[in-house]
Amino acid sequence: MPEFKKISIVIPIYNEEKTLAKIIAAVENADVFGLEKEIILVNDCSKDKSKEILEKYAGKHKILHHKINKGKGAALKTGFAGATGDIVLIQDADLEYDPNEYINLLKPILDGKADVVFGSRFSGSGAHRVLYFWHSLGNKFLTGLSNMLTNLNLTDMETCYKAFTKEIMDQIHPKLESKRFGFEPEVTARIAKLAKKDECRIYEIGISYSGRTYKEGKKIGLKDGFEAVWCIIKFNLLKK
Repeated sequence: MPEFKKISIVIPIYNEEKTLAKIIAAVENADVFGLEKEIILVNDCSKDKSKEILEKYAGKHKILHHKINKGKGAALKTGFAGATGDIVLIQDADLEYDPNEYINLLKPILDGKADVVFGSRFSGSGAHRVLYFWHSLGNKFLTGLSNMLTNLNLTDMETCYKAFTKEIMDQIHPKLESKRFGFEPEVTARIAKLAKKDECRIYEIGISYSGRTYKEGKKIGLKDGFEAVWCIIKFNLLKK
């Protein structure tokens, strides 16, 4: 069983000045079973004051900048390339996902049961903010379509919370192509292909969720849903 000493937490950022300091503080204070914590902040050419806020953390955390806006998937790929931890975990820069739940995500990996863990917003018993019906239905549709092609039984493919062993991350991140929200179906497809070869064990655990409204800064929209459908087909059927 591998010995885990360090976790890299990758946070993509685009125009999150209202929540950025709060999420960094929450990540800094989160329990990770005593692992050394590497926080990687990737500024995807924000137009607000996010860059100025990040300057306060220079020398404390790893801060990376895109000169042009490329999208969440591209920001994550930049962060993955700089990760040195034995475990890599994704955290959004808003306050929709609670870093206090890292311990739940990490436990299957630390127990030697899993190589990848998905946090599910639809199977958890924690608090969930009540918001958009059509978003919920869309997420379930995309997860169902993805499951049909990956032969996985996930309940929330589109979740932000995904944790990977470094061994798995090193296999998939150089291949990642999706620059925007197509990252989620792409990374799921690539993980599923490893699972089919018995090279990756996937677990899922319920999480709480405090979703945002569009007025509060939510960015994903209908266009991204169509992109997700295309990425599910592309990366399961057309790409190796």
